[in-house]
Amino acid sequence: MGHRQYSVKNADTQDMTATLLSIALSKDEKDWKSLLHTHYFTELFYVVNGKGNFLFRDETYPIEPGDFVIVPPYTEHTEQSASGNPLEYFVLGIDGVTFQRESEQAGKQICGSFSSTPFITDLFEQMLYEVRSSEYGSDAICQKLLEVLILKIIRSLHVVPVPANTVRMTKECAQIKSYLDTNYADHITLDTLTGLTHMNKYYMAHSFSKYTGLSPIQYLNERRLEVACGLLTETDHSVSEIAASTGFSSQSYFTQIFRKKYGTTPIKYRQERK
Repeated sequence: MGHRQYSVKNADTQDMTATLLSIALSKDEKDWKSLLHTHYFTELFYVVNGKGNFLFRDETYPIEPGDFVIVPPYTEHTEQSASGNPLEYFVLGIDGVTFQRESEQAGKQICGSFSSTPFITDLFEQMLYEVRSSEYGSDAICQKLLEVLILKIIRSLHVVPVPANTVRMTKECAQIKSYLDTNYADHITLDTLTGLTHMNKYYMAHSFSKYTGLSPIQYLNERRLEVACGLLTETDHSVSEIAASTGFSSQSYFTQIFRKKYGTTPIKYRQERK
């Protein structure tokens, strides 16, 4: 009988500070519109089936089964399926850590792929199973599985874990940003945001500007214009309908803000891209 025993050395890895916040298995069934959005936590995106693109504000990456995307906190992103080949993917939300390549700064997205996809897929499936079962020890098992996944990420993608607080804005500012990203079509004022966070109005505006480079209202208008550009190129809605659906008080104000940002009117912008 053959027998070979291997000694286990003391671990030489650093302590993991990541906390699992959520896990989901999603499939693009064209029942929602793909829009750029952000999270206050790190998101780990793993493609199981389908093909498409993963979009950031300034970059686009083609994705297919086995591909993995690390989205740092507050990084605008979305995904889009290729025609006739809908994406199916796992998404993990984790807090406390993000990642960087050794030659890059923290806070930049990372895309790569795994050589052993069945093992990685099984890790995600086991975490999803434990979350759904809610049995004794499920949370602890998920946390340990997350630590294994992180070690595989470090080894396969050649990245370094970085404490998330190095790129983290305050909880209140993150709450404001998330609210504006989602509720841009509503009538929003500084008083609205003050009521949301219970912060002093002027301190809140100053804090938000510190982290984003824009005042809350400036950020809101940027978000509205971003959505309006998509509607101008992808739909036949009138300019007045688009202005109303994105939260602008009037078509004339929408046109004024749009021209200031893009140097052209919404109608000409549409004509140039149709």
